[in-house]
Amino acid sequence: MTSTSTAFDVDAFGRRHIGTTPRDHEWMLAALGYDTLDALMDAAVPSAIRMHEVLDSAIPDAATEREALAELRALADANTVRTSMIGLGYSGTITPAVIQRNVLENPSWYTAYTPYQPEISQGRLEALINFQTMVTDLTGLDTANASMLDEGTAVVEGMLLARRASKAKTNRFVVDADALPQTHALLVSRAEAVGVELVVADLDETTDVAELGDHFGLFVQYPGASGRVWDPASVIAASKAQGALAVVAADLLALALITSPGELGADVAVGTSQRFGVPMGFGGPHAGYMAVRKGLERQLPGRLVGVSQDAAGHAAYRLSLQAREQHIRREKATSNICTAQVLLAVMASMYAVYHGPRGIRHIATRAAGHARLLAGWLEDAGLELVHDAYFDTIRVRVPGTAAEVVDRARELGIHLWQADDSTVQVAVDETTTASDLHTVARAFGGPDSRDFGWVAPLPTALPETLRRTTPYLEHPVFNTHQSETQMMRYLKTLADRDYALDRGMIPLGSCTMKLNAATEMQAVTWPEFANLHPFAPEADVVGSLGLVEQLESWLAEVTGYDTVSLQPNAGSQGELAGLLAIRGYHLANGDIERDVCLIPSSAHGTNAASAVLAGMRVVVVACDELGNVDLDDLRAKIAANAEHIAALMITYPSTHGVYEHDVKDITRAVHDAGGQVYIDGANLNALLGFARFGDVGGDVSHLNLHKTFCIPHGGGGPGVGPVAAKAHLAPFLPGHPMAQRTSHAGGVEHGGGPVSAAPYGSPSILPISWAYVRMMGAEGLKQATATAVLAANYVATRLRDHFPVLYTGENGLVAHECILDLRPLTAETGVTVDDVAKRLIDYGFHAPTMSFPVAGTLMVEPTESEDLAELDRFVEAMIQIRAEADAVGRGEWPAEDNPLRGAPHTAESVIAGEWTHPYTREQAVYPVHSLVRNKYWAPVRRIDQAYGDRNLVCACPPIEAFA
Repeated sequence: MTSTSTAFDVDAFGRRHIGTTPRDHEWMLAALGYDTLDALMDAAVPSAIRMHEVLDSAIPDAATEREALAELRALADANTVRTSMIGLGYSGTITPAVIQRNVLENPSWYTAYTPYQPEISQGRLEALINFQTMVTDLTGLDTANASMLDEGTAVVEGMLLARRASKAKTNRFVVDADALPQTHALLVSRAEAVGVELVVADLDETTDVAELGDHFGLFVQYPGASGRVWDPASVIAASKAQGALAVVAADLLALALITSPGELGADVAVGTSQRFGVPMGFGGPHAGYMAVRKGLERQLPGRLVGVSQDAAGHAAYRLSLQAREQHIRREKATSNICTAQVLLAVMASMYAVYHGPRGIRHIATRAAGHARLLAGWLEDAGLELVHDAYFDTIRVRVPGTAAEVVDRARELGIHLWQADDSTVQVAVDETTTASDLHTVARAFGGPDSRDFGWVAPLPTALPETLRRTTPYLEHPVFNTHQSETQMMRYLKTLADRDYALDRGMIPLGSCTMKLNAATEMQAVTWPEFANLHPFAPEADVVGSLGLVEQLESWLAEVTGYDTVSLQPNAGSQGELAGLLAIRGYHLANGDIERDVCLIPSSAHGTNAASAVLAGMRVVVVACDELGNVDLDDLRAKIAANAEHIAALMITYPSTHGVYEHDVKDITRAVHDAGGQVYIDGANLNALLGFARFGDVGGDVSHLNLHKTFCIPHGGGGPGVGPVAAKAHLAPFLPGHPMAQRTSHAGGVEHGGGPVSAAPYGSPSILPISWAYVRMMGAEGLKQATATAVLAANYVATRLRDHFPVLYTGENGLVAHECILDLRPLTAETGVTVDDVAKRLIDYGFHAPTMSFPVAGTLMVEPTESEDLAELDRFVEAMIQIRAEADAVGRGEWPAEDNPLRGAPHTAESVIAGEWTHPYTREQAVYPVHSLVRNKYWAPVRRIDQAYGDRNLVCACPPIEAFA
């Protein structure tokens, strides 16, 4: 592999994905003192970990974009899309075209990152506060977060919240027997690891709570999985009276018509927003939600958007209460939720904005009326309903013939759900037509023809005592944008307030913000992938299962493992799944005392949080001055915990961006002590094609498909965090009771408990990573790795005379990212890492990762997708910022009034009023001449984070706040 001979074919996708050219490589390599990419990689990657050539590779040679799309089309055609009336938490929905085109298919929305730089994230932060307001309005509770991963994991988080907030001295949690089956499976899986005892109970208005015994929490499904609607208020009150917290999983659309959980006395409401315009997608991604009553807002897991003010006193959005987050609290964290489902939460919130309260109520009323109409037709045919009160789902008694009814419906193009041998469930949704209802009635033995024409749905079958009387969605944002023109302009306005990859480089270390190619994205909205129910019969989802199996096999090969589960729908959940597999392995071997997880001090916070949620104790291992795991300290910690070592979690290359030469010694030491090795795959973009986790001693790893494998970050989600493992851990990887198949890559079965609500996590976005691997091929993946390492070392080399590069490996090289140490600069000039980050906005950049893994530093990861001109633009911006800081240090500008401390500068700040600063307007907003025609203007000035935490506002503020 040389910089001169590796030229991609004109039709090859790799030359589009990789931003620098072979000629650029010559220039960049010369700056580093190397002749070829081969020579650079030989010097950077330790020879001890270099992989051998894979014979009989499962990864085919690189396909062109057209060829890959043709293969995806063949996989899609192998699926059969029927009308789904299964329900169970997944409903047909209509994505308004204006939202599909302007959000889901718009790189301004899908290529943005988590809004940790709020000044350049005001658009998606407003969309998320709309989401929070929508959820609080409908649930009748005080505060909602900015989304969860799915409904099942949201229920688990509700259980954990109840345990830490309740004063009850018990580990018992009462679970509604009418819970969704996938939710119940998740609760069983997650409760066992943290010592929670589940008590399943048939709940109704007559339940004697005293007979349930002491419990810290109560969980109610509302409406039930069976469709049953009942009033749980008395049960909730009795449970709370004995010290428990009430968690209610509520259907957001049903809440347009039935009494809200808050009015029923719930402390916590959870659920999914999928049916608000987000396709079923064979199970995800979908934005779960969580809302809490007043007093519990600091217990909320995940992200919370709030309102603060900027330096000019104007209202501005930002993430609130960040001290709650797992990356700060580490082993003291109460949740390991990291990736949210921001893109899907934006879609759901815009569905509410577009339809408004009247539209939402109309959709809910029509669905409920159609359910009532179908029930009437079935009762006319002599059939009996299981429940008389329901919203959109009915259960019908068909003694001994349930399977026949479901089979007949499938032949007629509709999926129903067989609850048991004598019961069939039918769920109506937004997409259901009167013709669909007639077809369902035929499947139950009704007449083949019916003179119904246009049929007005009947009144709902909801109890009068549970009819909703309180208003919702009253804020102007939900009552203004109901024409497509208004909606299109609103979405454009919000997008223009953000900085995403479609504007420029986002050099966030540890985040790998690379190209999300349009061809990779193309199949996501194909109905053959988007409109599948996750529990559809195996025969109807052959194409999606084939795609899953191929991707599993490719990921197993590139990581050196034997099997892969694609179920975890975030990197944090992949971590948890891997640690639960290790825990299950030790328990199966009778090693019940093994509960210590060794974690380096440099690790990402989710590592420690995941270990705690897997029932392990965290012991921190020191790092040396080069950023490597301190081998002596590791051996000392192993010796001190000799019989208790369960696992070591390390990141490779290290969180410091360095290839550790001693990684095999590290893994060997843990294995010799009887432990297992978990290698965090966050930095896999520095390894693909050169080394494999399984070859250096890893037993299990999670991968980030939203990093290395090109799934877009979507403003902070979706993510996919598959877990890959050696064969001995395969029986303990996530299984699922509703999965169409039990076998996975390597021909093995996964028998562990689920970690996500759907069997394959977020399969509707897996075509993205499938297409990336298919179009790059093994050699293209290797080329991408080498180019990413080249880009990082080029940036480090050009900047090291201005900012010390904190950690390097042998030969002074870094891996795919470098850490710039700003602490000396701060000591000399008073300019802080915050000042530099905000000043970069004035130069047209998103800042690198701030103060992670070391306070007072910037971690830069340019990726392979950026071109040389963009790399140079960033380098030159950083050099000029250094010069500005030096000017402050020399006293040319006051420490409290200079371009860095005043950054970012808005258009208003340099136009309105008298200019009193010691630097010029031009220096403020046009520090380099190229910005004159290509300026990104921050919509707000620097935001006061502390003010927002002291004055917590987490719902849509009145319009006057922005006057």
